[in-house]
Amino acid sequence: MEAVRIRRGLLEYLLELARDFYPNEFAGFLREKDGVFEEVLIAPNPHFGRSSAFFDTWMLPYDESIKGTVHSHPGPNPRPSGADLNFFSKFGGVHIIIAYPFVEDSVRAYRSDGSVLRIEVVD
Repeated sequence: MEAVRIRRGLLEYLLELARDFYPNEFAGFLREKDGVFEEVLIAPNPHFGRSSAFFDTWMLPYDESIKGTVHSHPGPNPRPSGADLNFFSKFGGVHIIIAYPFVEDSVRAYRSDGSVLRIEVVD
């Protein structure tokens, strides 16, 4: 199974963001450098609610290093919803979902078509 590589510090920060925004979702865009996700970018003027997250992608800077998205699920289900799959198909790349209780074992990665990717955490 193909793997997504993410820096440990970024993963820990994303878990912290998910806990801080709970019971609301949060969402962001992932920057990749040399095949490893290194940073998260939160779009300006987001709306993070209990069952969805909205942001204006037109507000994002042109940035070729953005290769994926991340968002949290306030419930324990890490699988993508129909709305998630619709968004994945429009944005492309890798999509990470962090489900409650927001620990490393509740993080999943998906391709745009919803197929599962393995996550490799690097130091």
